Amino acid sequence: MLSTRKAAAVWLALTFQRVLTAQTPLSSHPPWGFDPQLQNDLGQWDLGEAPAANATGHLVFETANSLLQHWANTHYRIGHTIVPGTVPVGTLLYHGAITGPHLPTTLDWVAVEPDHSIIFCRGSVETGCWHLTLTVTRPMKVLYFDGSSATKLLEGTMDTQDLVAWSEMKPNWVRNEEQRIKDLCKWGQKHGVNGFVRMEMNFEIMICNFTSHFKVVSFLHLESTRLGVGSPTDLPEDSTTMQHAFEVMHSASWRENYPGETRIILDFSGLVSFYDTTLVPSLVPRRVGLERWDHRVGGISSEDIERVQDRLAEALVRQPLTTSGIDWKTVLRVVVDRYASRLEMMQYLLNSTLNDRSTFDHAQQVQRQLHTVLLPHTVFAALPPNTSDIANATNSWAAPIFRACATSHAASIVALGTTLTPSERLLLQAVRETTREICRVVTKMWASGLMAGVDHFYPPEQRPDADRIHALMSEWREDLTQLISWLDWSVWVKCRPACGIEEMCYLPTWPLGFPNTEDYALPFQTQWDSASKLWPDPNKGEWKRPQPKCIRRLRPYGF
Repeated sequence: MLSTRKAAAVWLALTFQRVLTAQTPLSSHPPWGFDPQLQNDLGQWDLGEAPAANATGHLVFETANSLLQHWANTHYRIGHTIVPGTVPVGTLLYHGAITGPHLPTTLDWVAVEPDHSIIFCRGSVETGCWHLTLTVTRPMKVLYFDGSSATKLLEGTMDTQDLVAWSEMKPNWVRNEEQRIKDLCKWGQKHGVNGFVRMEMNFEIMICNFTSHFKVVSFLHLESTRLGVGSPTDLPEDSTTMQHAFEVMHSASWRENYPGETRIILDFSGLVSFYDTTLVPSLVPRRVGLERWDHRVGGISSEDIERVQDRLAEALVRQPLTTSGIDWKTVLRVVVDRYASRLEMMQYLLNSTLNDRSTFDHAQQVQRQLHTVLLPHTVFAALPPNTSDIANATNSWAAPIFRACATSHAASIVALGTTLTPSERLLLQAVRETTREICRVVTKMWASGLMAGVDHFYPPEQRPDADRIHALMSEWREDLTQLISWLDWSVWVKCRPACGIEEMCYLPTWPLGFPNTEDYALPFQTQWDSASKLWPDPNKGEWKRPQPKCIRRLRPYGF
């Protein structure tokens, strides 16, 4: 195998030489393979070193990557991120008037889609109803709470709002929306905030002052929506109300995935995450042994609450010119785009049912995928040894490739140093931790495949036996399963098989089909320091662990 490898290396060297002679180098620094600092640094790039059990970089990464995306924030309802933002000039917002054609004179709500606001456009068949369309006349500062933050559940969907409004969680006030908007706006007035962005069936904004940033586009007297009146958690019985409930969900599906709700521009340089273990250390022990479904902000210390509020205040008064200007939304998404579909394809190949003859072919297919991922980082000087069983077992020779892959997305940002805000340093660390683990696992798998003799670039003199290939595939399957579970990206939450043309992929969304808060309030009024899990039995009610399913887009509807 080594002779074949050396021949390939000579051919690559000649090819690179011809390419390089036709190019003008951008800089004169030595190539990676000859970097003395790299040689001294390789001890930090151990392929066997997995992330710490309480690491949260991947959670910061995925929550930040999922901001303002309906799908991810329906799948995991309990928010852990608060971000300042701006609603741009010219944005249209909608309000269903209950009392008549009057611009709200008190604190009230607007929707980003008319399908949502028209639910609140109430009137009889004889009187019709009134529907208001507004346009934003100057940039409006808002604060966004991620998760299903407008959902009236006692499991923690409103925890982060409670901390901003009242400096403590008040589960008994889960339905006290009038007091919530009043106290949030009182807090926001000190920082120039005129709206609070939340999500339930779709995105909404709690507006503090309707006279400061808006102009009326239209105030239309519409025909009655003929919607049934009842508990919002009850599934509608009449077909008209059921159809409109579906259409609200359909309009939300337009913002399900990246880029999400684009009419609200978030300032990632002011992001506050409750997964930030430096800012909120008191929550670290609260998450031990819990699945992500069960992570809550409940149990946070008063000192951490104060730090969170101070960080938010700093972010809201910071001038834009004092930030780095990095487009963090794109930085995060580029990582997901690069790896998500290829990891998914490898998982598919590794979970296929195979016989001994096709196992080798599948192993080569997986190895090709691994090779493709690492090709931009396969350092020319990093050739595997063939003389040391220990080195072959640990694959330490692949450390330069691991390092090149893991640092490829963040190295240039690291160089910016002190120009980053605390929030940006948190995001940078999240990117570094996430890409490090992806590259560690992928490099480990690739190196193992190469040494096992399934790499088509370095074919062995003798085809490996079936037992060795089965062992390799089993090792790969375990490594990849753990990686995908650890990353937990929402792009992998989908209907399988895909829905038909008359269907839509749907996650159970409050309030449709959920238990009424008043009906199940008592069992949940426990102390935050309870040793028991904070969710009820996940086997009773799909609303507790929402999973994707196909629902009809035409009658008969069903959720």
